[in-house]
Amino acid sequence: MSDQTSHPIPRRIALVFNPAVSDAEAITRKIGAFVQSHLPDCKVITYSQKEFPAAIRAEPYDMVVALGGDGTLLRVSHACSKKEIPVLGVNLGRLGFLAELQRDNWPSRLEQVLAGKYWIEMRMMLHVQQERAERMLGEWDVINECAVTRSGGMKMVRLETAVDGQPLTTYAADGLITATPTGSTAYALAAGGPILPPELRNILLIPVAPHLSVERAIVLPDGAAVTIRIHTEAPAVLSCDGQHQEEVLNHDRVLIRSSDLSARLIRAQGRGYFYRNIAARLNRNPQSETG
Repeated sequence: MSDQTSHPIPRRIALVFNPAVSDAEAITRKIGAFVQSHLPDCKVITYSQKEFPAAIRAEPYDMVVALGGDGTLLRVSHACSKKEIPVLGVNLGRLGFLAELQRDNWPSRLEQVLAGKYWIEMRMMLHVQQERAERMLGEWDVINECAVTRSGGMKMVRLETAVDGQPLTTYAADGLITATPTGSTAYALAAGGPILPPELRNILLIPVAPHLSVERAIVLPDGAAVTIRIHTEAPAVLSCDGQHQEEVLNHDRVLIRSSDLSARLIRAQGRGYFYRNIAARLNRNPQSETG
């Protein structure tokens, strides 16, 4: 049975590029011309990565094409999640764990997508809240992870962690990552965590450089709620998908649960793509490349 399902032909498409990538704008123009040649009646609008979040609040789209690295795809997917708009990623970066198309193979698969022959992969997100003295300071939805870490000096932080209201452990470490399966191939992987398939809805807890604490990653079930109380005399930060960074003070609490939102990624390949991509990228280790 094919993974592909039939979707309506898109009538409005946004192209979003990362201007920090030298050839991103040129490739965006090529893709825009390609779309118009195949779908003359489709409205195609181009935005830079910075312009897009404000633009999408006012403009409806059937799909969005994100051109850049995984960071670009994350930012675009954040903006699209509240409107349930699917995103097609074109990798112009190094890793490209999340993107469906590569800079050298996009025409054939894009033609398939424009014909409505694709499937939508739902990616779990986390909802994160920061509290101080029972007052909420902020809340965020993340696709990869949130991390509470020390922000300078050599002092560790102590992170008193509970799951579903029950004490788990107190980590003495450089930090603690709370990740989705999507995030299991990002910061969590670098910290020694396991790789989880994207269709799962588990929450990962991974300590960063723990000292005489629980060293192993813990995989929590769908629906788990995590509470982290911070004990620190040194500067610490809460980072959400590497985009939002907030100062964390002694006795602050961070609450994490599954979000009501999901990232929607367009796939033209079969569902076995994930394992092929993981093997190819880990064997190649592109982070060690220069240039």
